[in-house]
Amino acid sequence: MDIRKGDTVEVISGNDKGHRAPVLSVLRDRQRVIVEGVNMRKHHTRPSARDPQGGIMEREAPIHVSNVMLVCPQTDKKTRVRHRRLEDGGSVRISARSGEMIDTQ
Repeated sequence: MDIRKGDTVEVISGNDKGHRAPVLSVLRDRQRVIVEGVNMRKHHTRPSARDPQGGIMEREAPIHVSNVMLVCPQTDKKTRVRHRRLEDGGSVRISARSGEMIDTQ
């Protein structure tokens, strides 16, 4: 998967289309990402020691990775991701729009 935790992405389809925010977590086995402030769902919680009040909380639900696109840090526009192999056997992510390496936070 080309998107990692901490990357800034833009939602390209769905109710939150056009929203830009950082990725909070990546669920690789389900091919989904959790994006800050996107796909908010209400969750009913019981009172507990950690949350004595309980009640209805809002939190982010996962969305499919095909519904988001990485934002190029250099151009601040949506981009596809390419991969380039290094001599030591590793690989780096390259922005298809600018050709620059994408830094990981």
